Amino acid sequence: MNLTKHWAATLDDYVIDLAWSPDGATLAAASTAGPISLFATADGAKRHELPGHENGTNALAWRPGCQKSEVRDQRSAPDPAIPSSALGPPASDLRPLTSDLWPLTSGSLLASGGQDGAVKFWDTAAGQHITTAKLGTAWVEHLAWGPVAGVVDPGPGSPSPATLAASAGRDLFLLNPDGSTRHQFKPAPKTITALAWQPVAIGDSGQATGDRKSNPSPVPRPLSPVIAVACFGSVCLWRGDDFTAQKEFPYNNGIHALAWSPDGKWLVSGNQDPSVHLWIPAEDAELHMSGYESKVKYLSFDHTSRWLATGGGRDACIWDCSGNGPEGREPAMLPHDAPVCALAFQNTHGLLATASQDGVVRLWSPERQQPLRATVKMPAAATKLVWSPDDRYLAIGSEKGTVYVLKAD
Repeated sequence: MNLTKHWAATLDDYVIDLAWSPDGATLAAASTAGPISLFATADGAKRHELPGHENGTNALAWRPGCQKSEVRDQRSAPDPAIPSSALGPPASDLRPLTSDLWPLTSGSLLASGGQDGAVKFWDTAAGQHITTAKLGTAWVEHLAWGPVAGVVDPGPGSPSPATLAASAGRDLFLLNPDGSTRHQFKPAPKTITALAWQPVAIGDSGQATGDRKSNPSPVPRPLSPVIAVACFGSVCLWRGDDFTAQKEFPYNNGIHALAWSPDGKWLVSGNQDPSVHLWIPAEDAELHMSGYESKVKYLSFDHTSRWLATGGGRDACIWDCSGNGPEGREPAMLPHDAPVCALAFQNTHGLLATASQDGVVRLWSPERQQPLRATVKMPAAATKLVWSPDDRYLAIGSEKGTVYVLKAD
C-alpha cells in the first residue's frame, strides 16, 4: 500500500474545511480567511474561487447526489420490527420532488456557513452565488444535509431530495436548497456543538446500509429522518417530519463531536471530560469509555459499523462495536509520536487514515494483525482528512494553508 502525491494547492490561510462533490470530480476547500476554492480532482486545476463569507468561512456541505431507488419502494413492504408510528407518512401521502423546493442549477449545489451568521448556496459549475440564508449574528459552524420526510426521490438524473441542517449559536434551522427556511427549532439550552443525521434505509436496491439484501440482520430504523443535536449537557434527537423531540440524552459535560454508525444502531459522542459515550437509541442503552489523554474531538466509523476510531491522545483508539459493543473490550491502539489531530475511515473500504500534530499521516487496516499500511510526513499538521467518494484519493488540509491530495494504491 502506498500514498503518493497527486497534487497540491495553497490557500490564503489555515484550511478550515474540505469537502468532495458527490461525483468526486471536485474538491472544495475553505480557508479561515473566507474564500472557497474549487479544484478539479483530475489535475488540481482551480476551477473557481468563491468569495465565501466576510470575516471567515467555517463549514462546507455539498447537496447529496442522486439515489437509485425511491422511498415508496421501501414503504410498500414495511419491516414488522418497526412500529407503524415511526414510519412517517404512508406512500400515498408522499409528494413528488418539485422545482420550487429543489431548484436545478447548472452544477452541483454547495452550501457554506460563516462567521457572518449566514448560510450561502453556490452553483459550483458556474462558480456563482445563488442565494443567502441569514440566520442571525452567531457564527454558523455546523452544516449537515439530511433526507426529507414525505418527499419521493425522483430517481437517476435528478438532485436527491435533501434538507440542510444549520446551527448558529443555540439555534437550529432546516433549510431548503433554495435557501428558504423549512423549520426553526426552539433554541438549545447552550451553544450547539455538533450535528449528525441518523442514517436511514431509503430503498430496496440492495446497496443502502442496513438493507436486508446487503445485511441479513439489519438494525430496525425509522424511515422518518432524525437529527442528533449536541450542546453542553445533552444530546437531543429531533424528528425531521413533525419537528418534535424524539429522545433526549443527558450528559453532564461538553460534547465536541457526534457520529452515527452507518447501520444507525450507535450514536457516539466525543467529549471534553475526556471520554467517549455511546447510546443505542432504539434500546435506551448506553456505554461509556474514559481514560483518554485529552478532549475527544475526532470520531469515525468504518462502513461496516464494526470499527469506531477515536482521537484524544497520541494513539488512535479502535473500538470493536460488533455484538453488544465495546464495553469490556480492550481497544486496539494505533500509535503516533504526537497527538492525533484528524482521522477518517474510507467510505466503502476498510482503510483508516490518521494524522498527528507532527505532520505524520498514516494508513491502517484495523482488522489485520499488523495494521500499519503506509506512512507519509507532511510539512505541517493536518486540519482535515477527507476521502474521495470512490476512496481513491485522500485530501489533507493543513495548518499552513496547503491542500494535499494523495492517491492510495
